Amino acid sequence: MRKKGLKIIAMIVMISMMVSLIGCSSSSTSGNSGDGVKFINIATASTGGTYYPIGVGMATLWTEKLKGVNASAQSSAGSVENIELLRNGEAQLAIFQGLIGSMAYQGKGIFEGKKYDGLRSISMLWPNVEHFVLKENLAKTGNILDLKGSNFSVGPQASGTEQSTMVIFEGVGLSKADIKPDYLGYNDSAEAIKDGRISGASMPAGIPVAAVTDLYASKAGVKVLEFTDEQLASINKLYNTWFRFVIPVGTYPGQKEEIKTIAQPNWLGVANTVDEKLVYDLTKTLFENLDYMYSVHNSAKNIKLETALNGLPVPLHIGAYKYFKEKGLKIPEYLIPPEAK
Repeated sequence: MRKKGLKIIAMIVMISMMVSLIGCSSSSTSGNSGDGVKFINIATASTGGTYYPIGVGMATLWTEKLKGVNASAQSSAGSVENIELLRNGEAQLAIFQGLIGSMAYQGKGIFEGKKYDGLRSISMLWPNVEHFVLKENLAKTGNILDLKGSNFSVGPQASGTEQSTMVIFEGVGLSKADIKPDYLGYNDSAEAIKDGRISGASMPAGIPVAAVTDLYASKAGVKVLEFTDEQLASINKLYNTWFRFVIPVGTYPGQKEEIKTIAQPNWLGVANTVDEKLVYDLTKTLFENLDYMYSVHNSAKNIKLETALNGLPVPLHIGAYKYFKEKGLKIPEYLIPPEAK
């Protein structure tokens, strides 16, 4: 009887180990439950920006439209953390700034020695518009250089906001030594500006940015700073990612003049380990339900089939690649996934 009992215990242990191994292997692609439901986690950024609501919108769309898919969006510290969430299998999809995706895929900048060649793209989503907000009394010229000497939030530490802000600083001849840096999220930055604890903040996102709208609506006395063409060219010598963007009059409460700022693409990324058919279905469902996405956030109105490939810094996922080929898009050589060659 003792031997029989030991055999039963051994069998239970072996079965438990097999279940654990299956669970671990599925986490690197998409979380598959025992009943066949595929769990998809979409990494976004702080809740006060644009990444989070658009991530929630896509998750809701896919969960409602695709049988057997349960998608959810999580807030995060932004693009830099999102790279690691994908790399470690804690998320399957994520929204990124163009700069951070380019750095990670090439193993440059903050990802020196940490190249992530398993990163793939699904689509460009909307332009990530730079909002360098500063108290009006300090904005003597209205140019980015007015930040010098201010108490300024560069974004949460290790976030995509901090990284892009530092590249822009370098491009225009500034550094952290020229400011008194703080490291706040968008909503916290807005409150700190209103309370007088800081003078300004970097808040790149799709327009309108909720935290910037709050500052204008509350008559906090702020201004979004501008860039010259020469400054734009200088920044692009470091990473050729940004382009001219003009914020239209009336985007923010009481805004009576255009704001000549710059922008880089925001794009939807995915790990190359995620199933081909699943990514095909996600891509197809997204582009066949754009009216729904347009109701989620104004920035989502930039999601269009004709601009889906604009500014993508890494190759397409094989599933997205097949969908775009079916739709007749001309795909540049550098966006063709290695899996398709």
